[in-house]
Amino acid sequence: MATTATTNRLLLVIIAILLPPLAVGLKNGIGGSFVLNLILTLIFWLPGMIHALLVVL
Repeated sequence: MATTATTNRLLLVIIAILLPPLAVGLKNGIGGSFVLNLILTLIFWLPGMIHALLVVL
């Protein structure tokens, strides 16, 4: 059976792929990482997704 931490991490990875700023906001709160990820996602989706995965993992 999966633990809660493993389940949370899996859900954050799925959210990071679909909505990168949301995953960063859930992990670190609204701050510098969130703003950076939002800018990266608005420029192009792929850099935002990569940054979100780095923050989540």
